Formats: sequence, C-alpha cells, structure tokens
Amino acid sequence: MKTLLILRHAKSSWDNPELSDYDRPLNKRGKRDAPRMGKHLREQELIPDRVFTSSAKRARKTATKVAKACGYTAKVKRLDRFYLAPPGVYIEKLQVLPDKFQRVMVVGHNPTMEQLVRHLTGQIERMPTAALAHIELPIQNWEALDLYTRGTLVNLWTPKTLFTE
Repeated sequence: MKTLLILRHAKSSWDNPELSDYDRPLNKRGKRDAPRMGKHLREQELIPDRVFTSSAKRARKTATKVAKACGYTAKVKRLDRFYLAPPGVYIEKLQVLPDKFQRVMVVGHNPTMEQLVRHLTGQIERMPTAALAHIELPIQNWEALDLYTRGTLVNLWTPKTLFTE
C-alpha cells in the first residue's frame, strides 16, 4: 500500500497584472494557509517521504511552507513538467520512484489536481486552493501505478473546513 498526498497550491496574488501566470506569488491568505496545511499533515502523522512540486512560484512557495510546517526535512523537488501538465505526467513521475518511498506528496494546479483525484479514486471532488487529498493506493510498487489504479480517498481537507477565522 502506498500513500499519495495531492495538494493544490495555496491562494495566489493577482495584484501585479504584469507578472506572468508562472511567476504569481502567494497572497496573504496563501501565506497563511500553506503552513496551516503542513501543521495539519504533521498532526495527522502524514509527513511525506518525498515532495514534488510544479516549478511555478505559487506552487514552489506552497510546497516549501507546507514541508517546513509538517517537519519534512528532505529537499522539495521542483519539476518544470508539472506546470500546466495533465495527470499522466504526474503518474509518469510517480511510476519511477524507488519503492522505499511510502508516502509521496505532489503539489500542482487545477484542473489537474482535481483530475488526478478523479482518475485515482473515481470520485469527483472540488479542490480549492490549498486543498489536500489523502489517497491510499492498492499497490506495493510505484511502477504498478497508472491512470486506472483505483485508490481510496481517505480524506480531503481544505483550509475552509479545517480552520475558522
């Protein structure tokens, strides 16, 4: 059994219209929610063994803040291929992981995060910013993972459902 954590980047800023989509930073809410989700991972005892993120600024910053807050100490791996990628690109990356990694987190963008959850669980779920899906996969080896693997959506958390202001 392998665990996959799927995280949509936290809320980004649209304050500077001259910035490219790729370079948009987190806004105030995103900077607040990302570490909260990391703390929640730690409380749930779901600290990942490996973290991969889209190389877009808002995803990188989300991954870094979540990783730090949950106690993840390895390097967060940035992947240019994850920016605007379809779910298959994420699956391809996971398929080549060493089997020593039991719990892996991917950080990316919608609509891909929602599509990845749907492909791997058969469930249609909404993934607002900073949403985190916890999926248990019925595989022993990452190479066995494909878009037809049917895992179990154990939980889906959002900042709105976890934290009250």
